[in-house]
Order: sequence, then structure tokens, then C-alpha cells
Amino acid sequence: MKIAILGGGVIGVTAAWYLNQAGHEVTVIDRQPETGMETSFANAAQISPGMSAPWASPDTPRKAIVWLLMRHSPLVVWPLLDPALMRWVVSFLGNCNGAAYARNKGRMVRLAEYSRDKLTDLRASTGITYDDRQRGLLQLFRTQAQASHVGDDTRVLDRLGVPYSVLDRAECIAHEPALAGVAGKFVGGLKLPGDETGDANLFTQRLAKMAEAAGVTFRMNTAIRRLVVDGDRISGVETDQGLITADSYVMALGSYSPLLLKPAGIRLNVYPVKGYSITVPITDEAAAPVSTVMDETFKVAVTRLGDRIRVGGTAELGGWSLKLREARRGTLVHSLTDLFPNGGDVSLASFWTGLRPMTPDGTPVIGPTKIKNLWLNTGHGTLGWTMACGSGALLADLMDGKNPHIQHDDLGLDRY
Repeated sequence: MKIAILGGGVIGVTAAWYLNQAGHEVTVIDRQPETGMETSFANAAQISPGMSAPWASPDTPRKAIVWLLMRHSPLVVWPLLDPALMRWVVSFLGNCNGAAYARNKGRMVRLAEYSRDKLTDLRASTGITYDDRQRGLLQLFRTQAQASHVGDDTRVLDRLGVPYSVLDRAECIAHEPALAGVAGKFVGGLKLPGDETGDANLFTQRLAKMAEAAGVTFRMNTAIRRLVVDGDRISGVETDQGLITADSYVMALGSYSPLLLKPAGIRLNVYPVKGYSITVPITDEAAAPVSTVMDETFKVAVTRLGDRIRVGGTAELGGWSLKLREARRGTLVHSLTDLFPNGGDVSLASFWTGLRPMTPDGTPVIGPTKIKNLWLNTGHGTLGWTMACGSGALLADLMDGKNPHIQHDDLGLDRY
């Protein structure tokens, strides 16, 4: 079967890999000159099954008010008269209850754990490297109130069999020795030993080269204009390089997916949630993180990537703007220098922003649509890197009519 994948980020490239391995003739289409150049380019670098949780929780509305008043706020909302944003917010608030949180987190952890296992298999079979480390993640609690609510997450982790440890201050320092110099700034943490780190951009580009060597075609520098719908099927994709045809099509354009799907009669409730990162060269390895530390107060991840530190965070609701805002850099710099003051040289930091494709319930949308030859693999939010391999493998099984290795019926578009 000839399959065209729309989108050359980590989601599109992993899907291309697994579909190619299943014997299909695959073409990837993307407007960028190389793969992994948009949201996959400089994300927070976490592969975090244990941290896979929906933003919509019973406490989120209350916390949002507190966050909006903070100097270094993890949440920014720009006042826009945007019907898509209003619909997304209403649906998001509808998921801010205990039952929805448990259901959505269960879905997310299930897919993320499967994805981590598929990534492990891929690493073993191909030898791919990407500044990867398998050293776990530490969610750091600055206040006792944060530590006291850890049971909200560990109950779900227990149910799904995800390993974890609740640590006191001394145990946090044993896991991340550089925190010894700022011991008075936190009270404890949650250690997730199964979580990993790695450079998503490097992974995407190296896997793309492997996929190309295996027969995948990459149509880069090719802007997608619209889907050409003929009855209940897609007959082609109109691009600035002409019409591209296939037997089946996969939508993997992240935050831009709804814009292409709407004219085809499909409403996908995915909205861009803007994130920022800085990448800082390490100046003292002993003063840098060993793996990833999630600063729970500011919702900022501080991650070791080879000889660099990647600091990522912020949830900004403001449409599709890619404007770099200096105030967001300040939040990232503050979290890094407060926890690892001697780890890296922030004067040499590179600053980046990207749009995360977020669903109201936090769970991606993977599966068929009412258009018979159009499939979705999008809406992964902050967890595209975490869920990429599992999503690609799952999609390949579904498109082949095989029985997937995990429950999947609650990941499709029809759940809405």
C-alpha cells in the first residue's frame, strides 16, 4: 500500500519507520528542509511514561489562578477572540474532575509505557543514539503541600504497575548530587526510574536517514495546502510542488492538523499550547543534572543532554504565534540557576519556542476517520517524544488490520 504521511516531526517519522517495516511504500511530506525542525526541534527532552498525566485535573482551575499571578508563571493566556480556543477551554474544564483525570492518565501512561518499550527495542535493533540516557526522572517538590498530593499520581501508577519511589530531601540528593548545594529549596520528590532522556531532533533526523535507506521517500521543502476530498476518500494532497497521491494518508501535522482537517469536514479539538526552551552548554559536569529534574513549582524540566542542559516549560495559550517572549526565557533561566546555579553558562543559551498540539483530555488521537483512507496520529501535546514510537507502531498495526499489543479503542477520534 502507498501511504503518504503529512508531517516530518518525530510523530510522522516514527510512523513512517513502522509502516515501512510492515512492508508499505511510504512518503513523508513536510514544509521544512529537514525532519524534526518544528515542535520536535528543541523540546524538553523527556521520555516520561511516569510523568504522563493530563493537565486537566480537579485542582487545575484553582492552580491556574495562582499560576497566572506568579512572577515566573508556568501558564500564560493571551486574550483572543478565538472560537477554537473557547471550545477547547470548555472541553478542558469538563475534564477537570477526578474520574476524568484517572481515566485520561490511565490512557496516557498505557501508551507511554508501550512507547518506551518500543523505543528500547528500536535502540537495540538499530543501534540508534541521540544523546540518550536511561537514568530516570526526579519530580522535585519545593513545598510540603506538593509532596502531600503525590498520592494523586501514585495511585494510578500503582494500578498500572509503573515503578516509582517517593524520596525525602537526602534521597533526592543521592539521585541528583548537584542538588546538595540548594538543599534548602526543596522538601522531597518522586523518582521515576523507568523514564529516560534524549534529543528528539537528533533522534528524528537519524531515524529518518535509516528510514530513507530502507526505502521511505521524504518530500521536504514541500508545503501542504489542502486535502483533496472525493466523496468518502482522499484522492490527493495539494502541495506547492503539485498533487501527491497515495492509497492512504496519515495526518501527523501536530498543531496544524485541525486547520487541514476542517475543510475536509473533520473537527479535531486540538489547540496549540506554546512551549519554550533554552539550551545551555555545561560548564561544570558535577554541578549539572544527571538526568531530568522536573521543577514542580514552575512546571519546568531541567535535562542533561550530553554536554548541554535543556530547560523546557511554560504553557502559553495564544494561537499559532511563534514569537519569542523574553519573559518566558526569564522563567527558564530562573529555574535552572535556582537549582543548578553552577551547571551551565546561561549567557550562551539558545532560546526556542514550539507549538504543542494539545487535546482537552491530554490523550493523543490515533486511528481512522470518517474518510475511509485518512488516519490520524496527532494531538500528543507535551508528550510527542514520549509517545512517538508507540504511536507509530500502534498506527501501523491498525492500518494493517492487526490486533495491536495495547488497548486502543479509547485513543481514537470517536471518543469525542
